Amino acid sequence: MAVSMADITKLRKMTGAGMMDCKNALNDANGDFDQAVKIIREKGQAVAAKRSDRDASEGCVLVKVDGGFGAIIALKCETDFVAKNEDFVKLTQDILDAAVANKCKTVEEVSALSLGDTTVAQAIVDRSGITGEKMELDGYNTLEGVSIASYNHQSKNFLCTMVALNEVVDAHVGRDVAMQVAAMNPVALNEASVPQAVVDQEIQVAIDKTKVEQIQKAVEVALKKAGFNLYIAENEEHLNEGIMKGSITEAQAEEIRQLKAKVAEEKAANMPEAMIEKIAQGRLNKFYKESCLLNQEFIQDGSKSVAEYLKTINKDLTVTGFKRFTLRAE
Repeated sequence: MAVSMADITKLRKMTGAGMMDCKNALNDANGDFDQAVKIIREKGQAVAAKRSDRDASEGCVLVKVDGGFGAIIALKCETDFVAKNEDFVKLTQDILDAAVANKCKTVEEVSALSLGDTTVAQAIVDRSGITGEKMELDGYNTLEGVSIASYNHQSKNFLCTMVALNEVVDAHVGRDVAMQVAAMNPVALNEASVPQAVVDQEIQVAIDKTKVEQIQKAVEVALKKAGFNLYIAENEEHLNEGIMKGSITEAQAEEIRQLKAKVAEEKAANMPEAMIEKIAQGRLNKFYKESCLLNQEFIQDGSKSVAEYLKTINKDLTVTGFKRFTLRAE
């Protein structure tokens, strides 16, 4: 049977499918709209199953705040071309709108929401059939608080942040802190909120690094005292280079190796533990300054920390929480 342009347009509005997909579905369904919708959805299920093992690393990340509740969501796909498609962005926004309206706390709750005449999960499968790409919801983060500010980095839908403040303030204040979260990627709000496992790991890394540095310094002092060139003595490659150029003999190279090993062993066995712990603590404090939001240097004014900046607005003002999601590797 002949399919009219009006019918194709109607089915496209119902499903969001392309014109040719709608025309073919109506032809296959002999003009039955319900059957045509079913055909389009079955195509989506087939595509989703076929591409389930593909990597969906592109997508659209959006953020929305409604009163004291905010959410970030990412609808992921395979290519940047699809991610920037108007219909794909609209679907992401529609899902986010529904999630915020229902104050969903998990991605499973979001997937089960009604969206038009179907569910969010089915709408994503349908869109997968239209684009031919794998799609999945990811990065669903929520935040609640007295005042929430959001930021979509450069309005490019790949990095979004939210911050919750304990008091209502001018919009630019919250936005500036949300931009801080986007730029500086803090791991925690303050020292107290850093997981103990992270603290333990940072301390151990700092201790290990400090011990290596102390051994290296002792070795360099010994090499200098013995009259050896530090560049040549640095590693085996440089030793071999020195031998080839005639700067040192094989015997001298072996002497260097033995001296380095002896000094390193002696230094490791007589490490000043109190000094090591003091240096490690200093490194941990630096980690707090770089990685805790309230301790970070404020990007809008390098003379203040974020906490100090907030106190210039209101002495009791602080951040109570933040969320960040990006599609880009960092």
